[in-house]
Amino acid sequence: MIPINKVSQVRLSSPFLSGLLYAFIMLVAGTVLTSLILLLSRTQESSLSTLAYITHGLSVFVGGWVAGKRAGRKGWYYGGMLGIFYALIVWTIGFLAVDTAFDLKTLVLAGFAFVAGALGGMIGVNSSSK
Repeated sequence: MIPINKVSQVRLSSPFLSGLLYAFIMLVAGTVLTSLILLLSRTQESSLSTLAYITHGLSVFVGGWVAGKRAGRKGWYYGGMLGIFYALIVWTIGFLAVDTAFDLKTLVLAGFAFVAGALGGMIGVNSSSK
């Protein structure tokens, strides 16, 4: 029997898709953490909107950072577009699940996601080892 010396790893080659994957993984982790904070502390549910924006912002920032690091250039572009696409996916899920309308909050989320993703992308490009 021949031993296996090297195990191949699955790696997404697209910086955009890998950043989007990391963003949604962070969204799930942030949602669980937010739920635990609401459950185990005396935090009011009225602060849920703020916690949701923080969770979305951190998720898009991490996704933009990963996209910028993988791309190695144009971090603001990859991160910003990731943020817009992320906001579009979140709005689509909200529209299909609970019939959420396209309103000012949606535009605020898209703008916030663009800025957070672009900032993460710029930091990701500058943190990549060249």
